[in-house]
This record gives sequence, C-alpha cells and structure tokens, in this order.
Amino acid sequence: MTTTPSAGITAIDHWISGRRAPGASGRTSPVFDPATGVQTGAVPLATAGEIDEAVKVAVSAAAGWRNSSLSTRSGVLFAFRELLHQRSDDLAEIVTSEHGKVLGDAAGEIARGLENVEFATGVPQLLKGGFSEQASTGVDVYSMRQPLGVVAGITPFNFPVMVPLWMCANAIACGNAFVLKPSEKDPSASLFLAELWKEAGLPDGVFTVVHGDKEAVDALLDHDDIAAVSFVGSTPIAKYIYERGTANGKRVQALGGAKNHALVLPDADIDMAADAIVSAAYGAAGERCMALSVAVAVGGVGDDLVAAVSERLPKLKIAAGNEPGADMGPLITSEHRDKVAAYVAQGAEAGATVVVDGRDQQLPADGFFLGTTLLDDVTPDMTVYRDEIFGPVLSVVRVDTFDQGLDLINANPYANGTAIFTRDGGAARRFQNEVQVGMVGINVPIPVPVAYYSFGGWKDSLFGDTHMYGPEGINFFTRGKVVTQRWPDPATSSVDLGFPRTR
Repeated sequence: MTTTPSAGITAIDHWISGRRAPGASGRTSPVFDPATGVQTGAVPLATAGEIDEAVKVAVSAAAGWRNSSLSTRSGVLFAFRELLHQRSDDLAEIVTSEHGKVLGDAAGEIARGLENVEFATGVPQLLKGGFSEQASTGVDVYSMRQPLGVVAGITPFNFPVMVPLWMCANAIACGNAFVLKPSEKDPSASLFLAELWKEAGLPDGVFTVVHGDKEAVDALLDHDDIAAVSFVGSTPIAKYIYERGTANGKRVQALGGAKNHALVLPDADIDMAADAIVSAAYGAAGERCMALSVAVAVGGVGDDLVAAVSERLPKLKIAAGNEPGADMGPLITSEHRDKVAAYVAQGAEAGATVVVDGRDQQLPADGFFLGTTLLDDVTPDMTVYRDEIFGPVLSVVRVDTFDQGLDLINANPYANGTAIFTRDGGAARRFQNEVQVGMVGINVPIPVPVAYYSFGGWKDSLFGDTHMYGPEGINFFTRGKVVTQRWPDPATSSVDLGFPRTR
C-alpha cells in the first residue's frame, strides 16, 4: 500500500547506524489510531536494497560488539533496563495510540518485556562454559558459547514492545547485532526502544529497525549475512518463515498461532474461573496468542459457567485505551474487526447459541470497536472452533467427561497454551502430564512463563525446535564450541621458563 504523508500525519523512519533514517523506496503504509479510525502516521516499506544496506551496517557493528567484555554488555543491559523502567508510561501511551489496547494492558506488556531484559543482564553467568581437567593425561577440555553475528526478529502487531524484547535482549547480551522488522501496523514503539538502547550506551548499528512488508521479510530471510531469524505471528506465516529461512541455511524459530482451551471441571470455583476466563479471553480485545478462546465445560458445569461469564461481560467498559476505567479497547484495523464479526455470524449460522453478541452492543461511534461475544454449544466442526479468530470471542464446548475434554484439546492442531480449573490435585496432575500443549496453567488462565523459563508451544504453534527467550533463547542466539588442549610438559621443554622443572 502506498500513502503520501500529509499535514497531521507523522512520517515514521527506520533506525540505522544509531539514528533515524527516512525511507527511500517511495512506498509507505498507513498507521491508524484504532480508537478514532484516523490515520496518524505513515511508515516506510523498505526495499531489498535498503535491507542490504542496513544489514551491512549491522555486520560492521557486530564485529566490535562481539569482542566487548561481558561486563560491558551487562552494563548496557542494566542501563537499558533502568531507562525502560523510567519511561514505561511514555512507551505505554505509544502502544495504546497505535495498537488500541488499554493503558493497563500496555503497561503489563512492557513489564513482561522488562523481565526479559533483567534476565539478560545476567549474561556473564548465562554464558559460562564448562571445564574438564585431565580428560586424558595432560589434556583439558572446555566449552564456550559464541554469538552468531547478525540476527533478525520479525514481530507481530499485538505486542509491539514485549515480543521484540523477548528477542533482542538475549541476542544483544550474547554479543550479536540485532535487526528488528516490526509490524507496520504499530511501528513507533520500536523506534522508542531504539532510542533507549542508544541512550543506554549500545554502540551504533548493534540495534537496527527496518520497516516493511513481504519484500523486506524476504530480503531478511534471503540475506547471506543474517545468521538467524526469530518470528512470532500466524501459523501460515510462521511456516513460510521457517521453510524459507532454513532453506537458506539459517537458524529459525517461528512461533505460530493458537487456539487456547480452558478445561473447567465440575468442582472448579466458578467465580474464580469466570473472572479468569473473562480476563484471558477479552483482555487486549482477544488479540493475544495466549488468549483463551475455548472454554471446555465438563459435565454439569456448563450452565453455571456460561451464566457466570455472561453476567460479567456487560460490566466491561469498552472505550479508547487511554480513557479512564477502560477494560477493552478497539481492534487493530477495520478489516480485522469485520473479519472477527463475520466469524460470529458464521458461528450463529452453524448452530452455536449466541449468548452475548458483540455486534449489537453500544460502542464508541468512531474507531475499530467490536463488543464481547460469548458463544455456547460450539462444536469442533465449526469455523469459530477451528480457526484462530484473534478477537473478543469466547466459545464454550460442552463435554461429558474429563477424558473427552482432554482428548478434544489434544486433537487440536494448535498447542500453544492451555489451562485447567479444578480443586482436584490428582486431576490437575494428570492434565499437566497428558495434555499435548507447550504451556500449561493450573487455575492460571494465561500461563506465560517467567523470563528464566522459555516460551513456546507445540505442534502447529511452533516451527523449529527452540522456544523463545530464557535459557533456550540464549542457546538460540549462540553456538557452542568445545576446545581440547594439551601443552608441552614443562619438565621436558627446552625453553627456559625461569623456574625449576619439577613434577
């Protein structure tokens, strides 16, 4: 898409070699305030040539950063952490203005990203190798982990701060240069991060931001000097990223879509479960890869659960994200809002019971708003069950037994996150052991791991074998080397060492 910036529309730049760099392609894409529907910015779409020039800068910067001391890197990370903490309110306002999520959700996103920066500050400990003395007579063996060089991150619109921090904090701490290609829908947060990195003392070129569409993505995937690519987004794109990147010999981790289920047992605390499910299903307008989109009601708990959830939904305030008391903001674009509304219509046509209809609620007149939807009597053959809707729609599927619920979850091709609500420790333990999903919550609706674990799903929710951030993130952005060494015996050496040759 091409737009021409005009009065009142901000021209959003790339960030190359430690400064803002205007786009040169002549192509731009509009950036909107989702709460008003008004275009506020125009972001450049880089050509393959612009990507190449940016990567060349990163290659040069990577050579110096690789040789920086661990204490230097840690010091920059600590400074960046402090700046991010101090400026989190400013950054949250940027996120809300371009994504639409309420300020509380934006602040929460930044806080979870900050955890990853704090983890990365421990890089001197994280990169410690092993040492074996006398592996053979006079032979020592030791291991080390070294940076890859230049690595890239391709990140989604729904978490414009947190997901880049999942990647860049570890990548930079490990001694790499990092090239970020953020979503063109809400790109300004990435430039704010770039400015904080520079203020923290990161050398120019170690953190780069290039905006773009498929042309830019393909250029990164094809570039000989990009050693690894980290991606978060939909499953079809994740598969494409993985296949094209690995075909070019790159290391790739590509996190895809989700259809997260909550299994609610008859003994569950219904009020607690309903509160948790409402927060997890409708927070950030459902535009989260860890959002709960299916509640699996076991036995007779279905009626009570549906009633408890439905009575909570009218109490949610749907408004602009910066409006006091707002619980849910708009969706990212008008096209996505209309797509989500179409799924609600498809569910009704297929026989689902529309308990609460987000299309019929009183909403702000402007912007890309859609109300909360609750669908009951959903079956696995319906599109509202099969597809990742990525909006404020919760489907309730009813089953008779725990085993049927477990089998339903395990049969789903997505396996990102799941949760169980129960008072029965034995049932919970069996669920965590047998469910075929990467992240599990027990009476926790959004089981995003803390920064010193790693994030990632199974099956069609992950392409590659490495999860995001944490210990696996350190391994992803480094490669191992083992050294086996033997030195001449001083007792037999012909060189005068200046001390007696004794054993």
